[in-house]
Amino acid sequence: MNDHVQPADPVALQATGRRVLEIERDALSGLLPRVDAAFARACAVMLACNGRVVVTGMGKSGHIANKIAATLASTGTPSFFVHPGEASHGDLGMITRQDVVIAISNSGETAEILTILPLIKRMGAPLIAMTGKPGSTLARSAEVHLDVSVEQEACPHNLAPTASTTATLAMGDALAVALLEARGFTQEDFALSHPGGSLGRRLLLKISDLMHTGARVPKVGPDASLSEALLEMTRKGLGMTAIVDAQDHVLGIFTDGDLRRVIDNGLDVRQVKIAEVMTKGGRSIGADQLAVEAVNLMDQHKITVLTVQDAQHHVLGVIHMHDLLRAGVV
Repeated sequence: MNDHVQPADPVALQATGRRVLEIERDALSGLLPRVDAAFARACAVMLACNGRVVVTGMGKSGHIANKIAATLASTGTPSFFVHPGEASHGDLGMITRQDVVIAISNSGETAEILTILPLIKRMGAPLIAMTGKPGSTLARSAEVHLDVSVEQEACPHNLAPTASTTATLAMGDALAVALLEARGFTQEDFALSHPGGSLGRRLLLKISDLMHTGARVPKVGPDASLSEALLEMTRKGLGMTAIVDAQDHVLGIFTDGDLRRVIDNGLDVRQVKIAEVMTKGGRSIGADQLAVEAVNLMDQHKITVLTVQDAQHHVLGVIHMHDLLRAGVV
Protein backbone atom coordinates (compact mmCIF):
# COMPACT_ATOMS: atom_id res chain seq x y z
CA MET A 1 0.00 0.00 0.00
CA ASN A 2 1.33 3.43 -0.94
CA ASP A 3 1.88 5.54 2.19
CA HIS A 4 2.49 8.65 0.11
CA VAL A 5 -0.84 9.09 -1.63
CA GLN A 6 -1.02 12.35 -3.53
CA PRO A 7 -4.06 14.60 -3.00
CA ALA A 8 -6.80 13.45 -5.34
CA ASP A 9 -8.13 15.66 -8.10
CA PRO A 10 -11.71 16.67 -7.14
CA VAL A 11 -12.77 16.61 -10.77
CA ALA A 12 -11.42 13.09 -11.20
CA LEU A 13 -13.19 11.93 -8.03
CA GLN A 14 -16.50 13.31 -9.27
CA ALA A 15 -16.00 11.68 -12.67
CA THR A 16 -15.36 8.31 -11.02
CA GLY A 17 -18.43 8.64 -8.84
CA ARG A 18 -20.60 9.42 -11.85
CA ARG A 19 -19.11 6.50 -13.79
CA VAL A 20 -19.94 4.11 -10.95
CA LEU A 21 -23.53 5.32 -10.82
CA GLU A 22 -23.88 5.06 -14.60
CA ILE A 23 -22.62 1.45 -14.56
CA GLU A 24 -24.98 0.50 -11.75
CA ARG A 25 -27.88 2.31 -13.45
CA ASP A 26 -27.22 0.28 -16.61
CA ALA A 27 -27.07 -2.91 -14.53
CA LEU A 28 -30.51 -2.18 -13.12
CA SER A 29 -31.90 -1.35 -16.58
CA GLY A 30 -30.60 -4.72 -17.77
CA LEU A 31 -32.77 -6.48 -15.16
CA LEU A 32 -36.06 -5.21 -16.57
CA PRO A 33 -36.52 -7.85 -19.29
CA ARG A 34 -35.57 -10.53 -16.73
CA VAL A 35 -38.61 -9.77 -14.59
CA ASP A 36 -40.36 -12.47 -16.59
CA ALA A 37 -42.15 -15.78 -16.20
CA ALA A 38 -39.36 -17.07 -13.93
CA PHE A 39 -39.88 -14.06 -11.66
CA ALA A 40 -43.61 -14.80 -11.50
CA ARG A 41 -42.88 -18.47 -10.69
CA ALA A 42 -40.53 -17.43 -7.88
CA CYS A 43 -43.29 -15.23 -6.44
CA ALA A 44 -45.82 -18.07 -6.73
CA VAL A 45 -43.48 -20.47 -4.90
CA MET A 46 -43.06 -17.99 -2.04
CA LEU A 47 -46.77 -17.19 -1.86
CA ALA A 48 -47.51 -20.91 -1.54
CA CYS A 49 -44.94 -21.32 1.24
CA ASN A 50 -46.41 -22.55 4.54
CA GLY A 51 -43.18 -21.89 6.42
CA ARG A 52 -40.61 -19.15 6.00
CA VAL A 53 -38.40 -17.88 3.22
CA VAL A 54 -34.79 -18.71 4.12
CA VAL A 55 -32.21 -16.57 2.32
CA THR A 56 -28.56 -17.61 2.18
CA GLY A 57 -25.33 -16.35 0.60
CA MET A 58 -21.61 -15.99 1.32
CA GLY A 59 -19.46 -12.87 1.53
CA LYS A 60 -20.96 -9.80 -0.14
CA SER A 61 -23.81 -11.95 -1.39
CA GLY A 62 -24.44 -12.86 2.23
CA HIS A 63 -24.82 -9.20 3.18
CA ILE A 64 -27.30 -8.76 0.33
CA ALA A 65 -29.13 -11.94 1.35
CA ASN A 66 -29.43 -10.67 4.91
CA LYS A 67 -30.98 -7.42 3.69
CA ILE A 68 -33.38 -9.20 1.34
CA ALA A 69 -34.52 -11.42 4.22
CA ALA A 70 -35.10 -8.34 6.38
CA THR A 71 -37.08 -6.62 3.61
CA LEU A 72 -39.23 -9.69 3.03
CA ALA A 73 -39.93 -10.05 6.75
CA SER A 74 -40.97 -6.41 7.13
CA THR A 75 -43.31 -6.52 4.13
CA GLY A 76 -45.44 -9.53 5.01
CA THR A 77 -43.29 -12.51 3.97
CA PRO A 78 -41.84 -14.25 7.06
CA SER A 79 -38.14 -14.66 6.33
CA PHE A 80 -34.70 -15.02 7.90
CA PHE A 81 -31.05 -15.33 6.86
CA VAL A 82 -28.93 -18.46 7.30
CA HIS A 83 -25.15 -18.34 6.81
CA PRO A 84 -24.26 -21.22 4.45
CA GLY A 85 -21.01 -21.94 6.27
CA GLU A 86 -22.82 -22.25 9.59
CA ALA A 87 -25.55 -24.32 7.92
CA SER A 88 -23.02 -27.14 7.44
CA HIS A 89 -22.36 -27.10 11.18
CA GLY A 90 -25.85 -27.33 12.59
CA ASP A 91 -27.78 -24.31 11.34
CA LEU A 92 -29.30 -26.37 8.54
CA GLY A 93 -31.68 -27.55 11.24
CA MET A 94 -33.31 -24.12 11.02
CA ILE A 95 -34.71 -25.04 7.60
CA THR A 96 -37.78 -27.28 7.24
CA ARG A 97 -39.57 -28.84 4.28
CA GLN A 98 -42.29 -26.18 4.67
CA ASP A 99 -39.78 -23.43 3.91
CA VAL A 100 -38.54 -21.94 0.65
CA VAL A 101 -34.79 -21.34 0.21
CA ILE A 102 -33.37 -18.44 -1.80
CA ALA A 103 -29.66 -19.07 -2.49
CA ILE A 104 -27.58 -16.15 -3.77
CA SER A 105 -24.23 -16.54 -5.52
CA ASN A 106 -22.90 -14.42 -8.35
CA SER A 107 -20.78 -17.28 -9.69
CA GLY A 108 -23.34 -19.95 -8.88
CA GLU A 109 -20.43 -22.09 -7.69
CA THR A 110 -19.97 -20.93 -4.08
CA ALA A 111 -18.60 -23.99 -2.28
CA GLU A 112 -20.45 -23.45 1.00
CA ILE A 113 -23.79 -23.27 -0.83
CA LEU A 114 -23.08 -26.26 -3.09
CA THR A 115 -22.25 -28.31 0.02
CA ILE A 116 -25.74 -27.88 1.45
CA LEU A 117 -27.64 -28.17 -1.86
CA PRO A 118 -28.12 -31.99 -1.68
CA LEU A 119 -29.49 -31.67 1.85
CA ILE A 120 -31.94 -28.95 0.85
CA LYS A 121 -33.05 -31.11 -2.09
CA ARG A 122 -33.45 -34.20 0.14
CA MET A 123 -35.48 -32.12 2.58
CA GLY A 124 -37.87 -31.13 -0.20
CA ALA A 125 -37.74 -27.37 0.39
CA PRO A 126 -38.20 -25.50 -2.92
CA LEU A 127 -35.01 -23.74 -4.06
CA ILE A 128 -34.87 -20.37 -5.80
CA ALA A 129 -31.43 -19.33 -7.07
CA MET A 130 -30.23 -15.82 -7.84
CA THR A 131 -26.99 -15.95 -9.80
CA GLY A 132 -25.04 -14.16 -12.50
CA LYS A 133 -24.36 -17.43 -14.33
CA PRO A 134 -27.47 -19.17 -15.73
CA GLY A 135 -25.40 -22.28 -16.60
CA SER A 136 -23.89 -22.64 -13.12
CA THR A 137 -24.40 -25.58 -10.76
CA LEU A 138 -26.62 -23.57 -8.44
CA ALA A 139 -28.76 -22.21 -11.29
CA ARG A 140 -29.27 -25.69 -12.77
CA SER A 141 -30.13 -27.18 -9.37
CA ALA A 142 -32.85 -24.64 -8.58
CA GLU A 143 -36.57 -24.97 -9.11
CA VAL A 144 -36.52 -21.35 -10.27
CA HIS A 145 -33.49 -19.34 -11.41
CA LEU A 146 -33.41 -15.55 -11.45
CA ASP A 147 -30.68 -14.13 -13.68
CA VAL A 148 -29.00 -11.14 -11.97
CA SER A 149 -25.93 -11.02 -14.21
CA VAL A 150 -24.32 -7.69 -15.11
CA GLU A 151 -22.07 -6.69 -18.01
CA GLN A 152 -19.40 -5.27 -15.72
CA GLU A 153 -18.71 -4.37 -12.13
CA ALA A 154 -18.22 -0.71 -11.21
CA CYS A 155 -14.79 -1.68 -9.86
CA PRO A 156 -12.18 -0.69 -12.50
CA HIS A 157 -10.60 -4.15 -12.17
CA ASN A 158 -14.03 -5.79 -12.63
CA LEU A 159 -13.43 -7.68 -9.39
CA ALA A 160 -15.13 -6.07 -6.36
CA PRO A 161 -18.86 -6.95 -6.21
CA THR A 162 -20.55 -3.62 -6.92
CA ALA A 163 -22.98 -3.55 -9.84
CA SER A 164 -23.73 -7.25 -9.28
CA THR A 165 -24.70 -6.78 -5.64
CA THR A 166 -26.79 -3.73 -6.55
CA ALA A 167 -28.63 -5.77 -9.18
CA THR A 168 -29.22 -8.65 -6.75
CA LEU A 169 -30.51 -6.31 -4.05
CA ALA A 170 -32.87 -4.65 -6.53
CA MET A 171 -34.22 -8.03 -7.67
CA GLY A 172 -34.83 -8.89 -4.01
CA ASP A 173 -36.73 -5.64 -3.58
CA ALA A 174 -38.78 -6.42 -6.68
CA LEU A 175 -39.72 -9.81 -5.19
CA ALA A 176 -40.62 -8.31 -1.82
CA VAL A 177 -42.85 -5.59 -3.26
CA ALA A 178 -44.54 -7.96 -5.71
CA LEU A 179 -45.37 -10.27 -2.79
CA LEU A 180 -46.48 -7.30 -0.67
CA GLU A 181 -49.01 -6.26 -3.31
CA ALA A 182 -50.14 -9.84 -3.96
CA ARG A 183 -50.86 -10.29 -0.24
CA GLY A 184 -52.70 -6.96 0.03
CA PHE A 185 -50.20 -5.86 2.69
CA THR A 186 -51.30 -2.45 4.02
CA GLN A 187 -49.66 0.50 5.76
CA GLU A 188 -51.23 -0.73 9.00
CA ASP A 189 -49.69 -4.18 8.49
CA PHE A 190 -46.31 -2.54 7.92
CA ALA A 191 -46.72 -0.48 11.09
CA LEU A 192 -47.47 -3.60 13.13
CA SER A 193 -44.01 -4.94 12.27
CA HIS A 194 -42.42 -1.52 12.95
CA PRO A 195 -44.08 -0.42 16.22
CA GLY A 196 -40.95 1.36 17.44
CA GLY A 197 -40.50 3.46 14.31
CA SER A 198 -42.04 6.79 13.45
CA LEU A 199 -44.34 5.14 10.91
CA GLY A 200 -45.55 2.69 13.53
CA ARG A 201 -46.36 5.52 15.91
CA ARG A 202 -48.18 7.43 13.19
CA LEU A 203 -50.27 4.46 12.09
CA LEU A 204 -50.88 2.67 15.38
CA LEU A 205 -51.29 5.29 18.10
CA LYS A 206 -54.86 6.39 18.65
CA ILE A 207 -56.20 9.45 20.41
CA SER A 208 -57.35 7.22 23.27
CA ASP A 209 -53.71 6.18 23.86
CA LEU A 210 -52.57 9.77 24.46
CA MET A 211 -55.50 11.89 25.62
CA HIS A 212 -55.99 13.35 29.10
CA THR A 213 -59.02 11.83 30.81
CA GLY A 214 -61.01 11.95 34.04
CA ALA A 215 -59.90 14.52 36.61
CA ARG A 216 -57.15 15.72 34.28
CA VAL A 217 -59.68 17.17 31.83
CA PRO A 218 -60.20 20.93 32.41
CA LYS A 219 -63.90 21.75 32.29
CA VAL A 220 -66.34 24.22 33.83
CA GLY A 221 -70.06 24.93 33.55
CA PRO A 222 -71.44 27.75 31.38
CA ASP A 223 -72.32 29.85 34.44
CA ALA A 224 -68.76 29.87 35.77
CA SER A 225 -67.04 33.22 35.81
CA LEU A 226 -64.05 33.80 33.58
CA SER A 227 -61.82 33.92 36.65
CA GLU A 228 -63.07 30.48 37.74
CA ALA A 229 -62.33 29.17 34.25
CA LEU A 230 -58.82 30.61 34.43
CA LEU A 231 -58.21 28.83 37.74
CA GLU A 232 -59.30 25.56 36.14
CA MET A 233 -56.97 26.17 33.21
CA THR A 234 -54.09 26.85 35.60
CA ARG A 235 -54.77 23.73 37.67
CA LYS A 236 -54.87 21.40 34.65
CA GLY A 237 -52.02 23.08 32.75
CA LEU A 238 -53.30 22.52 29.21
CA GLY A 239 -53.87 26.14 28.25
CA MET A 240 -57.62 25.61 27.81
CA THR A 241 -60.85 24.50 29.38
CA ALA A 242 -63.94 22.90 27.97
CA ILE A 243 -67.32 24.39 28.83
CA VAL A 244 -69.88 21.64 29.44
CA ASP A 245 -73.50 21.36 30.54
CA ALA A 246 -74.77 19.17 33.38
CA GLN A 247 -74.66 16.07 31.12
CA ASP A 248 -71.05 16.75 30.05
CA HIS A 249 -72.06 17.84 26.55
CA VAL A 250 -69.43 20.19 25.15
CA LEU A 251 -70.84 23.69 24.64
CA GLY A 252 -67.59 25.39 23.79
CA ILE A 253 -63.92 25.84 24.53
CA PHE A 254 -61.81 28.64 25.99
CA THR A 255 -58.06 28.87 25.36
CA ASP A 256 -55.10 31.12 26.06
CA GLY A 257 -55.78 32.76 22.71
CA ASP A 258 -59.33 33.60 23.75
CA LEU A 259 -57.98 35.13 26.96
CA ARG A 260 -55.77 37.52 25.01
CA ARG A 261 -58.78 38.69 23.06
CA VAL A 262 -60.74 39.21 26.30
CA ILE A 263 -57.93 41.32 27.75
CA ASP A 264 -57.68 43.34 24.53
CA ASN A 265 -61.40 44.10 24.83
CA GLY A 266 -60.98 45.30 28.42
CA LEU A 267 -63.50 42.85 29.95
CA ASP A 268 -63.56 42.20 33.73
CA VAL A 269 -62.46 38.60 34.28
CA ARG A 270 -64.28 38.51 37.64
CA GLN A 271 -67.64 39.59 36.27
CA VAL A 272 -67.96 38.14 32.79
CA LYS A 273 -69.38 34.60 32.41
CA ILE A 274 -67.33 32.06 30.50
CA ALA A 275 -70.31 31.32 28.21
CA GLU A 276 -70.13 34.90 26.96
CA VAL A 277 -66.52 34.66 25.74
CA MET A 278 -66.04 30.98 24.86
CA THR A 279 -65.63 29.71 21.33
CA LYS A 280 -68.85 27.81 20.72
CA GLY A 281 -68.42 24.17 19.84
CA GLY A 282 -64.69 24.23 19.19
CA ARG A 283 -62.68 21.67 17.27
CA SER A 284 -62.93 18.07 18.42
CA ILE A 285 -61.85 14.57 17.50
CA GLY A 286 -62.96 11.02 18.32
CA ALA A 287 -61.11 8.74 20.74
CA ASP A 288 -60.76 5.95 18.13
CA GLN A 289 -59.19 8.19 15.50
CA LEU A 290 -55.47 8.01 14.82
CA ALA A 291 -53.22 10.45 16.64
CA VAL A 292 -51.82 11.62 13.30
CA GLU A 293 -55.32 12.84 12.41
CA ALA A 294 -55.14 15.18 15.39
CA VAL A 295 -51.86 16.56 14.04
CA ASN A 296 -53.48 17.22 10.67
CA LEU A 297 -56.53 18.86 12.25
CA MET A 298 -54.42 21.11 14.48
CA ASP A 299 -52.21 22.09 11.57
CA GLN A 300 -55.20 22.82 9.35
CA HIS A 301 -56.87 25.12 11.89
CA LYS A 302 -53.68 26.52 13.47
CA ILE A 303 -54.61 25.31 16.96
CA THR A 304 -52.77 23.28 19.60
CA VAL A 305 -55.54 21.49 21.51
CA LEU A 306 -58.66 19.45 20.77
CA THR A 307 -61.47 18.12 22.90
CA VAL A 308 -62.14 14.42 22.49
CA GLN A 309 -65.85 13.74 22.16
CA ASP A 310 -68.18 10.81 21.52
CA ALA A 311 -70.98 10.80 18.95
CA GLN A 312 -73.31 12.56 21.39
CA HIS A 313 -70.72 15.31 22.03
CA HIS A 314 -69.93 14.18 25.58
CA VAL A 315 -66.41 15.22 26.56
CA LEU A 316 -64.16 12.16 26.91
CA GLY A 317 -60.81 13.88 27.14
CA VAL A 318 -58.39 16.44 25.77
CA ILE A 319 -55.41 16.03 23.42
CA HIS A 320 -52.67 18.68 23.23
CA MET A 321 -49.94 19.14 20.63
CA HIS A 322 -47.39 18.54 23.40
CA ASP A 323 -48.84 15.04 23.88
CA LEU A 324 -48.33 14.31 20.19
CA LEU A 325 -44.78 15.67 20.27
CA ARG A 326 -43.86 13.56 23.30
CA ALA A 327 -45.25 10.45 21.61
CA GLY A 328 -43.18 11.12 18.49
CA VAL A 329 -46.24 11.38 16.25
CA VAL A 330 -45.16 14.77 14.94
